[in-house]
Amino acid sequence: MWRYLAKRLLMCPILLWAIYTITFLMVVAIPGNPFKTSERNVDPQVQRVVMAQYHADNNWVFYWEYLGGLLQPIKAIEGEGPLVNLGPSWQYQDWTCNQIIGGSLPVSAVLGFVAMFLACLFGIPIGVISAVKRNSWFDYTSLGLALVGISLPTFVTAIALMILFSVYLQWLPVGGWGDISQIWLPAVTLSLPYMAYIARLTRLGMLDVMDSDYIRTARAKGLSEFQVIWKHALKNAFLPVLSFLGPACASILTGSFVVEMIFNVPGMGEHFVNGVLNRDRAMILGTVMVYSTMIILFNLIVDLMYAAVDPRIEVGRS
Repeated sequence: MWRYLAKRLLMCPILLWAIYTITFLMVVAIPGNPFKTSERNVDPQVQRVVMAQYHADNNWVFYWEYLGGLLQPIKAIEGEGPLVNLGPSWQYQDWTCNQIIGGSLPVSAVLGFVAMFLACLFGIPIGVISAVKRNSWFDYTSLGLALVGISLPTFVTAIALMILFSVYLQWLPVGGWGDISQIWLPAVTLSLPYMAYIARLTRLGMLDVMDSDYIRTARAKGLSEFQVIWKHALKNAFLPVLSFLGPACASILTGSFVVEMIFNVPGMGEHFVNGVLNRDRAMILGTVMVYSTMIILFNLIVDLMYAAVDPRIEVGRS
């Protein structure tokens, strides 16, 4: 296990370098000048000076300068700077990407954690009950609602919940951030598609294991139906859900731009989209690197958890 963990950790920098390179090439291909827009028309001479300052006048110089400055362990040890330096923002003057992402990522993380908690809290029991009561009204209803939850656009769900709970019932505020009552509407909106996926994956996993020999053996031993379903069957049926949770957690914890914009949540998604619109190269690369790191780490955690969920699986061997 430790050899496998060390191997995966050694592969992380290679994966991140490949992601960085691909993202950089895509960013360079974006047309337009970040220092010359309809709202921000800079004098050509000043523009050349500013572009030279940010290394924007030479793409490959920027590529190596940014890559070389990402990790600064010596400066971090000496207390002269952060361990990870995402560079200065081209859009927000006198602000670094570390400061912007450091302020918005915790907001998106809190929102995403609550949303994923709700998705698992309701999605797993719904999937289990649907499998146990297959072909019943509950099964058909949950499958229909799951299909709606997956297919319905997030902005439609957000507006519907806002009209119902904020306008008509007046139970929750329309938007904003800072109070616990302001987190529920965006969290529920963000959790519904994930809840639907988790419910369907749990149902499929339960249907695969319910007719297994070890389930029949557990029943023959006289175990209660509750123990058979929730202790024995769910443990192995949870493996497909666990595979889904890796990238899903990374995605949901970094925030959803649509949900954050509708409910006026100051999360990370807004900065990424604004970075693309404003050709803020450092902001785009910074948010992508943070998102990619989270995906790699969550997938690694999921792989290690496989052995804990199912002892038959030996980590590091196919």
